[in-house]
Amino acid sequence: MQARQKRPLGDLFNLKNFGVNLIHLPPGSISSLHHSHELQDEFIYVLEGHPTLFQADESLQLAPGMIAGFPAKGVAHHLENRTDVTCVILEVGDRSTGDRVNYPSDDIQAVTGADGKWHFTHKDGIPYS
Repeated sequence: MQARQKRPLGDLFNLKNFGVNLIHLPPGSISSLHHSHELQDEFIYVLEGHPTLFQADESLQLAPGMIAGFPAKGVAHHLENRTDVTCVILEVGDRSTGDRVNYPSDDIQAVTGADGKWHFTHKDGIPYS
């Protein structure tokens, strides 16, 4: 399985309040671990391919031109490419400081620090080393 490729387009223009990313999902890859944000909203627009959206306990195969939005404090979600063609997705999200990301299926959590960077710990608060 190949890893996703994430190109931070918004950083090219020094955008501070929201991020814009171009995501390439090769066959068999996932966009992220199943997660939800407490403060940040997310939005995706499918440019190419047919990724499968997993949201809560449901799944839906998306197609080019389809969109999905994930409000803060919403249900956990992620994308998987279960096809044999690379999927290309435009991802937009805000950069609220102090955001916490919950991963219901994994022993990990993330918090944005004052430095704007993500800090990852186990669910019991012990940092990953």
